[in-house]
Amino acid sequence: QVQLVESGGGLVQAGGSLRLSCAASGGTFSNYRIGWFRQAPGKEREFVAAISWSGGVTFYAGPVKGRTTFSRDIPKNIVYLQMNTLISEDTAVYYCAAHRRPFSTRRASDYDSWGQGTQVTVSS
Repeated sequence: QVQLVESGGGLVQAGGSLRLSCAASGGTFSNYRIGWFRQAPGKEREFVAAISWSGGVTFYAGPVKGRTTFSRDIPKNIVYLQMNTLISEDTAVYYCAAHRRPFSTRRASDYDSWGQGTQVTVSS
């Protein structure tokens, strides 16, 4: 099973930008679909964005649409989440996840591989 490692989180001022990355080890993203989720203290885990590795088709949750770009680097086997115009509501632990189902999904329970998470804190 593929292992996932997130990085790129940190402390940023409101209005700033961050680029999160998720690297696969012990396998590749081939035939996978990858998602980003986030979880703030006291809140449920929330879907952020998803991408299909083979086709690169993306979709985004409403709160981040227009400010966020999900991309992939096929030779490096890495996906990136570029977040711009950050606001305090973006503060959360961000997780990448993957599954091999033949259809896209925003349900956390459908993903069977998860990274350890990376903290994003937006100050204001």
